[in-house]
Amino acid sequence: MASNSISTSSQGSRAGSALKSTDVRALASATAFVTLAGRILFAAIFILSGFFHFSQQDIAYAVHAGVPMAGFLVPASGILALLGGLSILLGYRARIGAWLIVLFLVPVTLVMHNFWAVKDPMVAQIQMAMFMKNVAMLGGALLISQFGAGPLSLDARRNSAR
Repeated sequence: MASNSISTSSQGSRAGSALKSTDVRALASATAFVTLAGRILFAAIFILSGFFHFSQQDIAYAVHAGVPMAGFLVPASGILALLGGLSILLGYRARIGAWLIVLFLVPVTLVMHNFWAVKDPMVAQIQMAMFMKNVAMLGGALLISQFGAGPLSLDARRNSAR
């Protein structure tokens, strides 16, 4: 009886081992595409909104919010958002791109979405939601700054060529 359980256990281990390597390859492939999809979705908001930072409407909104030198700082923040977003989207020096997004998000979140200073409860609620959205995106940017762009990226391609 004992030898039967050993032989069955040994066969189970070999079958499990073969199954595990197949599962690992499938999981790695799925992970690569999920990471790519995540990068695309994450970068989209920065690329799209980055272009609006050059509009007179966005600059006027920042002036109204009390941003000093809004005519310079709003377009400059648009450049950070665009460069960071494109870097993450393409996976080209994505860790640096993520730090550009952090550099963009911290002041924008604190200055433009300061819900604690808003008197109107409805506007305060909207600003709090925007603040929390930016905090969540800040978390995503920090993750990318540490873990990089993933296997389907220009960074991975560059590193594999070395």
